[in-house]
Amino acid sequence: KQWYQRRVAITAGKKRQVGTKTGKDIRWTKNVGLGIKTPVEAIQGTYIDKKCPFTGDVAIRGRLLRGIVRSMKMKRTLTIRRDYLHYIKKYNRFEKRHKNISAHVSPAFLDMKQGDTVLVGQCRPLSKTVRFNVLKEIATAASD
Repeated sequence: KQWYQRRVAITAGKKRQVGTKTGKDIRWTKNVGLGIKTPVEAIQGTYIDKKCPFTGDVAIRGRLLRGIVRSMKMKRTLTIRRDYLHYIKKYNRFEKRHKNISAHVSPAFLDMKQGDTVLVGQCRPLSKTVRFNVLKEIATAASD
């Protein structure tokens, strides 16, 4: 009888009050703000994803980062690589460093592949390692 651990139910959008109702089938979507447009697939799609920033119950707040997609082997999660330079004062030079970040991928963006550049936004912890959500695909990888 742990009533306080109940999850928020996923509905088709008929009971929601926040956001906008679009189309004939009343699919609930929201604008995440920060000048990012809601993808057409999120508005017209039929998927249900409670961790999606456009159709789910996740707020984007904090940092916006961009990185290159390294791996899409997980379900609805990808790994991005962020390269940066670290200054070494003793030698008056920079060294290359990188960080890998796990980010949730909404089904609206599942056409991505390795090498694409994406914009991710910080959100609440979604799992042990995931604290970011993909918001936009900036550039696609050059096809060979």
